Amino acid sequence: MKKGTSFGKFTIRRVKRKKSVKKILTIIAIVLFVIVIAGFAAIPPVVMKDMIHVHADVRELPPERFGVAAEEIWLTTEDGFRLVSWEVKADNPRGIVIFLSGIHNPSVTAFFGHAKMMADNGYSSLLIEMRSHGRSEGDKIYAGTREHLDTKAGVEYIKAQPSYKDLPVIVFGVSMGGATAINSIGEIPDIDGLISVSAFSSWQDTFCDNMVSMGLPPFIAEIQKPFVKLYMGLEYGFGSTKISPVNEIKKLNGRPALLMHSTGDSQVPYSSFERLKEAAGGQVETFVREGDYHFICRDESFDKPWTDEEYAGAILSFLKERF
Repeated sequence: MKKGTSFGKFTIRRVKRKKSVKKILTIIAIVLFVIVIAGFAAIPPVVMKDMIHVHADVRELPPERFGVAAEEIWLTTEDGFRLVSWEVKADNPRGIVIFLSGIHNPSVTAFFGHAKMMADNGYSSLLIEMRSHGRSEGDKIYAGTREHLDTKAGVEYIKAQPSYKDLPVIVFGVSMGGATAINSIGEIPDIDGLISVSAFSSWQDTFCDNMVSMGLPPFIAEIQKPFVKLYMGLEYGFGSTKISPVNEIKKLNGRPALLMHSTGDSQVPYSSFERLKEAAGGQVETFVREGDYHFICRDESFDKPWTDEEYAGAILSFLKERF
């Protein structure tokens, strides 16, 4: 009996010990899981906070430097931002192009050379300094989720001008401006055409694509995407996250669109272009340049884009054939 009792007590102690070890391992696993999740959740605010909570003090360039006359005008968005803009008029215009620049630079006034090229080919231009850039109001960059309201203010201005009655409106944007241009044509039926340069397919995509380009394994970057979206929802409102280029480009409904990208883009990887092209389902024309050319136009030609014949030819041919 004593031996049996001793054996029984030993068995009970062993079972209890196994349960204790299992419980400890479970707690450790839960703690590690929480730490990992917290780590993933912490990355977007750490990376993005200083990037979006900023007013971009871009350097304004005078139109005279580019040989054009421009009238300064002010627009007001439906959510209350006043935006400085410039109108460059063509004689007897056949359309008007709205220009949008990137997330932190340059000022949209850097596109006065493009506006001259447009004027010389029969198109007026409206260059909009988006919210939180230069002299435009705002202290937060919305990563393309609300900047389409800046474009909308421009379209409303254009539609109110008798000289532009019934003329096509084309939106032209670069980088985040390219993404905003896509979001704009998706959200604004009065826009007739799109030229988008080096746009990201979504903010989550370009955030994680750049993580991969820095050496992070793709599957870990993919896990990061919902945490980026969560942070964007907290910053901008969860309704805003539905507006992204990869969704909005599906709303072209036959309106002409030209997507431009470079294969080695180090700021917005080429994979964004591939996603946008696929999402458009054959509704877009494309221009691809080999190498790392985020602005597509060669640097030495940017002030006079017509001197980059391949780049200018793609844009002007698109406009001539479509409008």
